[in-house]
Amino acid sequence: MALPKPDHAPSRRSALGVLGALPLAAGGLAAVQGTAEASPVPKDLRPGGAFDRHIKGLADDDEFSGTVMVAYRGRPVLARAYGWADRENKVPNKTDTIYALASTSKLFTGLAVTQLAQQGKLRFYDLVSKHLDGLPTQMAQHITVHHLLTHTSGLGDARRPGEKPPPDKIHNSYEEQMADFWANLKTFDLEFAPGTRKAYSSMGYNLLGELVARVSGMSFQDYVRQNIFVPAGMRSSAYYDRRQWLADERIAHPYMYQKDGTRVDAVRNLDKGSVYGDAGQGSNSARGWMGTGGGNGFSTAPDLVRFAFALQGGKLASRPHTELYVNGKISARPLREDTSGSPVRGETFQAYGPVATVYNNQRIITHGGGAGGISTSWSLYLDMDWTAVVLCNYDLQNLGPIIDLERRLITGA
Repeated sequence: MALPKPDHAPSRRSALGVLGALPLAAGGLAAVQGTAEASPVPKDLRPGGAFDRHIKGLADDDEFSGTVMVAYRGRPVLARAYGWADRENKVPNKTDTIYALASTSKLFTGLAVTQLAQQGKLRFYDLVSKHLDGLPTQMAQHITVHHLLTHTSGLGDARRPGEKPPPDKIHNSYEEQMADFWANLKTFDLEFAPGTRKAYSSMGYNLLGELVARVSGMSFQDYVRQNIFVPAGMRSSAYYDRRQWLADERIAHPYMYQKDGTRVDAVRNLDKGSVYGDAGQGSNSARGWMGTGGGNGFSTAPDLVRFAFALQGGKLASRPHTELYVNGKISARPLREDTSGSPVRGETFQAYGPVATVYNNQRIITHGGGAGGISTSWSLYLDMDWTAVVLCNYDLQNLGPIIDLERRLITGA
C-alpha cells in the first residue's frame, strides 16, 4: 500500500537556524563551519523563507523525503530533514542522515583521477589502455582519460540486445559485480568516435574507478576514503555495501515509486525496480553490491558541505589542479532545455567530474544523481562561497524546480 506520511516530528524536523546554530554534539554541524565572518543572508534562504517553505510544502504533500542544507563559507544557514530513513523501523531522516548519492558521487571519481594526475601517475591525454588491460580493441586504441572524464568516449549507457548482465541481476559480492561490468563492457560498440560528441556515460565513470584502482594500487573505494573523505573531514561518507545499507540505521533507505502509486523500499525489495526514466526503468541500484566510480557513494549533507569547503581551501588538490577539476572543458547540452528565454541562464560545460555552468553571471559547479528511490544534488557557487545540498530518498520525476529556486535565491536572479 502507499506509504502514509510520518505521524510525528520527522515531517517537520528543523535542525538549525541561521549561521550554524548547533553545537558539535548535536550532529556535528558546527565542525562544518569556516571563517567567523558573516554575510547578509537573503531572507528567502533563511528558515521560514521561500526555499524553506517550498521544501516543506513538498514534504507535507509526501512529495519529498530527505535532507536539505544551504551553507555560506562552510557554515550552515538552513538545514531541514523530512520523512523516514527507514519506514519499517520508524527511523526518521535527520540532518546528518547518510544517503546513497547515485551519480552525484561522480564528483569523487573525477577528483580522484585529477589527484593522480597531480601526482604524475597518469596524464589526461593518456590512452586508458596504457593503464588498464582487457579493453576491446576499438576502445583501447582511441579512448583517453580526458574522454572518459568529459563523457566524450563514445561509450554512452544505452542498453543493447543481449547486454550482460541483465538489469535485474543481483550481485552478492563486489568481485561478481565487477566481473559482470567487464563482461558488459565487451558487448558495447562505441556510439561515436571518441572526442566527436558527448553522451553521458556511467559506464565510462565505472571504467575510471577501475583506472583509479589500478594506478593507485588500492581499491577505488579505499582510495577515495583516504584521499578525499579523510582530508575533507567527511567522517560519515563511504562506499557502503548492501549489508551495511540494511544494518546501519544511519543510512536512509530509498523508496521507489511504483505504477500503482505506492512506494517500496529498494534495499528490501530487490525484485522491484524504478518506474521513472527510459534507460533506468526497472532498475534498482541496491542490486549492486557496492558503489563504483559510476555512482552510489554515500554521504551526508554536512559532509558534502565539508567537501565543498575543503575543495575551495586547497585541501584536496593543488590550486592548478583544482582549477583543472572545476573549469569547463566542453560545451554540454543541458539535461533540461530552457524554454523560458531568461537572460540569467548561461551555457553549461562539462568539467572533470562536475558540471560547470554560469547562472546570473555566477560560476557554479554541480552534479546531480537519480536512481530508484534516490534524487540528489550538490552545488558549489564558486564566486559567492555558497553550497547547496539536496538529498532525497524518493525518486523525483523532476528535481529541477527545487534547483531552479535554489539558484535564483542564491544568485539574486
